[in-house]
Amino acid sequence: MANEQDYYDLLGVAKTATPEELKKAYRKMAVKYHPDKNPGDKAAEDKFKQISEAYEVLSDGQKRTAYDRHGRAAFDQGGYSQGSGHGFHDPFDIFREVFGGSSGIFGDMFSGRSSASNAGSDLRYDVEISLKEAFDGVEKAIKYNRNVHCGECNGSGNAKGAKSIKCRVCGGSGIISMSRGFFSVQQTCPECHGQGMKISNPCVDCGGSGLKVEKTSSKIKIPTGAFSGMKLRMQGFGEAGPRGGSMGDLYIVVIVKNSSDFERDGDDLHCRLEVPFTLAALGGEINVKTIDAEAVLKLSPGTQQGTVMRMCGYGMRKLKGEDRGDQYVHIGIIVPKKLSQEQREKLEAFALTFSDDQSKESKGFGWFNKIKDTFK
Repeated sequence: MANEQDYYDLLGVAKTATPEELKKAYRKMAVKYHPDKNPGDKAAEDKFKQISEAYEVLSDGQKRTAYDRHGRAAFDQGGYSQGSGHGFHDPFDIFREVFGGSSGIFGDMFSGRSSASNAGSDLRYDVEISLKEAFDGVEKAIKYNRNVHCGECNGSGNAKGAKSIKCRVCGGSGIISMSRGFFSVQQTCPECHGQGMKISNPCVDCGGSGLKVEKTSSKIKIPTGAFSGMKLRMQGFGEAGPRGGSMGDLYIVVIVKNSSDFERDGDDLHCRLEVPFTLAALGGEINVKTIDAEAVLKLSPGTQQGTVMRMCGYGMRKLKGEDRGDQYVHIGIIVPKKLSQEQREKLEAFALTFSDDQSKESKGFGWFNKIKDTFK
């Protein structure tokens, strides 16, 4: 959407808002800006879509975390979507979910469309990728089964030459109205299941459903910087709608597998590096593995166990850009378990070079005392 207002601002809540506070704020605004409450008001309709989009993200734990970290870039499909838009669900679906579904008084009555809609269902496909693939971006081939329109009857469900007949119960509307006190409630017609029409002479190939199962294969481009829980939308790759209805969408959910070398924290990476105690004491250079190559890390003399060193620009690539996070190296000290007689004598001689003040200051804390105690 053109309006890039912050999701929290759209709902009028603080960034620390609880799920209940989010739901309360959405309910209030959704009723205020619903198209049925504001017929012909394009601004109100746009506002309704915006607050529904905001609530869908903030009410989902994973999406909210991604939004807090990356903003709308976490869901922006520009450049890597197979379809268009942000990849969010129909705002009326969110509305029905919050107000109790189609059976409640806010279901079909305020939905802006009847339950006789012929739109096909959306599908979900989970794709696992490695951390390195998330860093580079990757194209994955996927295969799945879905319902498509029957080629024999073009999705109508009728045999050639036959036509559907109007449902006698709902009169072709697909819905029936009932009065409950002061409210008039609409529900899906139980006779035609919301279609409004009945098949008189069903198609032999599909048995009158208008649908057939098809094995589908496609390719999906996963962007650089992808993270677990990211959702990509492939428009029109979902289920076919009944009676020639429109196709639903396919949502690709990215799952980034754990790495044995790195732990990810947003765009940053953490790793552990074991260095010889002599290098830690004297300082020097050592090669460090990075996500895409190796780099040289300079250790200062006297580097301690547990020291964390930051390597700027060696982390994950960020979404939609060449910038990278950082890599944090957690230092561990390698202490040899066995020493030769010569090594032991030299180490003991080295220990004697420490002054009394140095020995007292470092007793129980310095790396050398720990090493000396180990060898004893």
